[in-house]
Amino acid sequence: MDGILNIYKPIGPTSHDVVNRVRRLSRQRRVGHAGTLDPAAEGVLLVCLGRATRVVEYMADYDKEYCATIRLGQSTDTCDAAGRPTSPLVQPTFGQEEVARALASFVGRIWQVPPAYSALKQGGQPLYRLARAGKKVQPAPRQVEIYAAALLAWEPPDLLANVRCSKGTYIRSLAHDLGQKLGCGGHLRGLVRLASGPFRLEDAVTLEELAAAFADGYAETFLYPLDEALLSLPAVILGPDNARAVAQGARWSGPQAPAGERLCRAYSSEGELVALLENEDDTTIWQPRKVFSVDR
Repeated sequence: MDGILNIYKPIGPTSHDVVNRVRRLSRQRRVGHAGTLDPAAEGVLLVCLGRATRVVEYMADYDKEYCATIRLGQSTDTCDAAGRPTSPLVQPTFGQEEVARALASFVGRIWQVPPAYSALKQGGQPLYRLARAGKKVQPAPRQVEIYAAALLAWEPPDLLANVRCSKGTYIRSLAHDLGQKLGCGGHLRGLVRLASGPFRLEDAVTLEELAAAFADGYAETFLYPLDEALLSLPAVILGPDNARAVAQGARWSGPQAPAGERLCRAYSSEGELVALLENEDDTTIWQPRKVFSVDR
């Protein structure tokens, strides 16, 4: 079984817990996920089976969309509700327009410090393990992009926001930084991932629905083909001889790469995804980067 599952991850299990559940249900070893969700978060989690695990790296680059509940008035060491308070508790008295302006000020390319309690590594160790052990943790700032941050509701001390952002953006850090900007502290209270790339929450399958589908033999109806992860790339169709050669690792002489693109999808004349090709130095030569079909 090869393909991509758009799964609704509920609050509670880790992303790895969901992968392990799918592994047991599908009885497959090759299962992986793209884009980790914290246990306290819910929403879209993309899980790949079989050959689709080879495109996880491209799915990890997807932009994301979230609905976040942020509580103003106190910061925590984890930047969410599970952490210990690191600032006094205050009652925010801001008006809706002031909160909306502060939130909108984060739109654009920004430098963001990831939470100390995160899976990022320092000296080969996850930051959360070092932090829990009482060791000093200094996450390095990194550049991310927030495309939109809209205030949906403000009922002090909680605000509801819709955020569209690049990969690597921590909404927990955004909650913390918003509290710092307003001078009152803040942390994340709840998070729902609405979309990861083209995959949206309204199309996601629950774990219960998926378990029933595997039990009754129709789980494949929930699978997206692996090239669904690559549809943003240009595509070419290879003739039979070229398809066989590329499937065996041979280079292909084709068209010039479109501006800004170095990768393309290569299909056989029967519509089978043969390979992901990479352009060599803006020439007409394309090298197989990943081969998905084998010469028969």
